[in-house]
Amino acid sequence: MRQQINQPAATSATPERAAMDVGEDGVEMEAKSKLYEAYNELHGLAQEFRTPFDAPAVLVVGHQTDGKSALVEALMGFQFNHVGGGTKTRRPITLHMKYDPDCETPCCHLVSESDPAVSQEKSLAEIQAYIEAENLRLEREPSQFSAKEIIIRIEYKYCPNLTLIDTPGLIAPAPGRKNRALQTQARAVESLVRAKMQHKEFIILCLEDCSDWSNATTRRVVMQIDPELSRTVIVSTKLDTKIPQFSRPSDVEVFLSPPASTLDGFILGDSPFFTSVPSGRVGVGGDSVYRSNDEFKEAIIIRERDDIAALEDKLSRSLSEKEKSRIGVSRLRLFLEELLQKRYMDSVPLIIPLLEKEYRSATRKLTEVNHELSTVDEIKLKEQGRAFHDLFLTKLSLLLKGTVVAPPDKFGETLQDERVNGGAFTGADGLQFPHKLIPNAGMRLYGGAQYHRAMAEFRFVVGGTKCPPITREEIVNACGVEDVHDGTNYSRTACVIAVAKARDTFEPFLHQLGTRLLHILKRLLPISVYLLQKDGQYLSGHDVFLGRVASAFNNFAESTEKSCLEKCMEDLASTTRYVTWSLHNKNRAGLRQFLDSFGGTDHPSAAVHTQEMSFGPLSSDKQDPKQKGDVKLSHLASGIEPSNCIQTTETRLADLLDSTLWNRRLAPSSERIVYALVQQIFHGIREYFLASAELKFNCFLLMPVVDKLPALLREDLESAFEDDLDNVFDITNLRHSLGQAKRDIEIELKRIQRLKEKFKKINEQLSSNIAPGSVPISSW
Repeated sequence: MRQQINQPAATSATPERAAMDVGEDGVEMEAKSKLYEAYNELHGLAQEFRTPFDAPAVLVVGHQTDGKSALVEALMGFQFNHVGGGTKTRRPITLHMKYDPDCETPCCHLVSESDPAVSQEKSLAEIQAYIEAENLRLEREPSQFSAKEIIIRIEYKYCPNLTLIDTPGLIAPAPGRKNRALQTQARAVESLVRAKMQHKEFIILCLEDCSDWSNATTRRVVMQIDPELSRTVIVSTKLDTKIPQFSRPSDVEVFLSPPASTLDGFILGDSPFFTSVPSGRVGVGGDSVYRSNDEFKEAIIIRERDDIAALEDKLSRSLSEKEKSRIGVSRLRLFLEELLQKRYMDSVPLIIPLLEKEYRSATRKLTEVNHELSTVDEIKLKEQGRAFHDLFLTKLSLLLKGTVVAPPDKFGETLQDERVNGGAFTGADGLQFPHKLIPNAGMRLYGGAQYHRAMAEFRFVVGGTKCPPITREEIVNACGVEDVHDGTNYSRTACVIAVAKARDTFEPFLHQLGTRLLHILKRLLPISVYLLQKDGQYLSGHDVFLGRVASAFNNFAESTEKSCLEKCMEDLASTTRYVTWSLHNKNRAGLRQFLDSFGGTDHPSAAVHTQEMSFGPLSSDKQDPKQKGDVKLSHLASGIEPSNCIQTTETRLADLLDSTLWNRRLAPSSERIVYALVQQIFHGIREYFLASAELKFNCFLLMPVVDKLPALLREDLESAFEDDLDNVFDITNLRHSLGQAKRDIEIELKRIQRLKEKFKKINEQLSSNIAPGSVPISSW
């Protein structure tokens, strides 16, 4: 039995007219067969070569318990799938269904995964076994799901002309930590289904298993991709279980004809469809309900009649033809086939330009591959390698000097990203300097700009580092015993404490700076590669050579950073090994100023001054005003002895020696002396360390990239050319891979050319002979 869309009015049944009808039907069937064959081949081409076009298809989306796979089987008219509770479908299953009136039993072909142009005929049992095996295999793998489609071509006299894609069922996991595994699966499935729904050519068949349309379980996911539901058909499944739930006719009326505001969009078909699929499997076993697929189809028809009768009984009225056209699997099947057929015919004129564009693109690729094959000889490969060397160095120099060619959103790093990927500057307390206080912290930088920001942060952090706290125990332990007397030498004590504190404080910063700058330099490599690719200067297909260049660059950066760090460590070691009180005044001025500030008064505020002492001359030689009776201790040191103060001076000197040299009990004045000296020494080391480290990293890490790297890379390149050119460029594998690429592109070109001719003929037939409404539709 066959139906036609928009069938013409009946005419007199003469033998001539009957023969003419048979002839027209034959032409129509042939045109229809060619149309679906062309679109099936187009879908396979898109899957195999990832071409930018998709044949119209119906994408079935629903949750695990919505009866998704069972509905797909009912639409096809036979059972084949892996159905049941829980997650069964773990890979999308694409079903290219073709109506063939001469095919009494389903003829199935499983498309090869390695070569989509090849397919193998399988029985329904073999198809079902293959799907079950794939589901079990994926269930044992960590990912548990795969986006790669299982493609099956089916011809059957009861099969609609449809391309259906059955997707894994969406999962609604319960919250809580114990359900984390299921939550992870739910995210994976939703991501897979969302990716499939992105294809604009797909009609989305959205399955809902609910009796209240305000509960948008599957629609919530679908509307994220199709917010207006303009390419979505909504289906309420398991109608036979919902009808008994309604107690009033008004509830049934709202369910069958929900308000437009409830569905939040303009769905295809204007209103939902309602289906029921009888339970039970086809087979010969004791647990099988149906002995054949014909019994299964008959049960579906009976189920539709029973649903209509049950609804009319609930409503106490007969259903209108419009209402009946939305109830049952056969009605949904007819609607989808008509809709998809119209999409097919509307898309034919649009497919031809896309095929032309893809043909030109493939032709261009073939030309490039042929050119690469012609350059696979030693002399030309050496020339290409040297040219790449020069271009690579040019891009490196450009990145250091500054450029905006590379997109910051792809290659730039904010300061926070840089700290995560390259390490942060942290002191002994483990705290980081607030990144918002660093200039350009929120900007995504790379190259020279990023290097400068890292140096600026280093200056901020180290420049603001204070001397760690000093304890009384540290002071007493640092005093020790001299080799010629047992007195205390607080200047030596201060030096011992200061250099130990400075070494422990500043050494980690050196390692952190080296790691950070090395990270920034290594990032130049992928950005340079991007710039070369953008300018068409990249050596594609020469992975071994490019890997050697990348390895040489990374090794150079690491060895240079290590050498620079060793120089900085030597400098820090010398700075923290010997303290020079004053390089310009030979210690005299610094000592005089300190003694004057200590000896002027007994008041704590005047006991010691905390002027910071540097490695240069002191900033001021002025003395604080003292009382007239005070005698400066520096006068004694310089030999000046005022006659009226000798006794007072001697007394004060004795007190000073008693509290500093002869007394081991740490007095407050002694503690203040040591503290002041340590602060002065630490500050001087810090200033010298900061300037020295920045200068050395600029001279011995940054500058070698400019003046030493080119010669090193060229030397490594020429050495490789002389030793083993074949391994550098992997000439044998290169020829093989290029040859394989050429063969693949040639196959693609032939398939595109064949499809172009098919679609052109179909387009000519559709334009001249066959009206869209006259193509026959399959029926049970």
